[in-house]
Amino acid sequence: MKTRSNDIWVFVEQRDGKAADVSFELLSKGRKLAEHFSGMLKAVVIGQGVESIARETFRYGAGEAYVVDHPRLKNYQTIPYSRVLNQLVKEHHPRIVLFGATFIGRDLAPRVASHIRSGLTADCTELQIADISYLRREYQELLLQIRPAFGGNIIATIISPDSPTQMATVREGVMELAPLGKPVDGKIIPVHFVADEMDELIKIIKRHQEEKKVNLKTSTVIVAGGYGMGSRENFQILYKLAHTMGAEVAGTRAAVDAGFISPDRQVGQTGVTVRPKLYIACGVSGAIQHRAGMQDSQKIIAINDDPEAPIFNVCHYGIVGDVMEVIPKFIEAFKHKLR
Repeated sequence: MKTRSNDIWVFVEQRDGKAADVSFELLSKGRKLAEHFSGMLKAVVIGQGVESIARETFRYGAGEAYVVDHPRLKNYQTIPYSRVLNQLVKEHHPRIVLFGATFIGRDLAPRVASHIRSGLTADCTELQIADISYLRREYQELLLQIRPAFGGNIIATIISPDSPTQMATVREGVMELAPLGKPVDGKIIPVHFVADEMDELIKIIKRHQEEKKVNLKTSTVIVAGGYGMGSRENFQILYKLAHTMGAEVAGTRAAVDAGFISPDRQVGQTGVTVRPKLYIACGVSGAIQHRAGMQDSQKIIAINDDPEAPIFNVCHYGIVGDVMEVIPKFIEAFKHKLR
């Protein structure tokens, strides 16, 4: 049996010839992990006409890219994709394999983990390397797979001490996207694909795809409201503030559940993770589920009438007061500044 390598692999998800942002985020993180192990960061790209995507991975530190290019692989399909990746992992024994916690990643990763009998942690928000003492045994340089658990009330650290290959899916937006100033002089490794009759068990009859109308991840300023806003009508003042500042409006899970704002604008553990230059939290209590999605913002301003609200523990500037009184003053201040 081939010994385990110190290589870090990232499955690069693509749709219609465009790579998912989360894959490049994982390459950025994988680069740091590979440096720790003195191993190589490698990308796995499956699809049709995807060599350009493979070359793009070199901008994020990949030293090699396995490219499986075939017309039958143009669109993601569970059986052929998992078969290809199972063969690659079983042949090369990477130390760590990372997937985006997307519909595709959540479908593909467990099939690979099951095939190679590896542990797998879903929806991680952080990855670290550490030496661990567990059940009176010492384990060197294990992957710490960190994620919220029990409805986000605790942060769990999960390990796979007996798995030669450690695997995780990682939420979009939680890892910093960090392209290199100069791409790596990487190597494309073509992988021959042989079709199998099993691939035809499931066929794509029709695809319907809608573009996102809201993209909170790219917004540099976000005005977010929580359940403390009180009503959907009160939320309208947040849109006025956002319009004045050229910002996007977001909300907490509680605000979404109450019908104050649409689900596509939810920030937090079960929503979107954002890193804007400025995050204004209005009537947001600051539960751990919400903080997980915004605590890496460059500047956080919190407005809440409860001085004990947890949001004040993570904000840079806190205002104790009624949001319906404070926000109009913000709007007037910005209007005056823009004159």
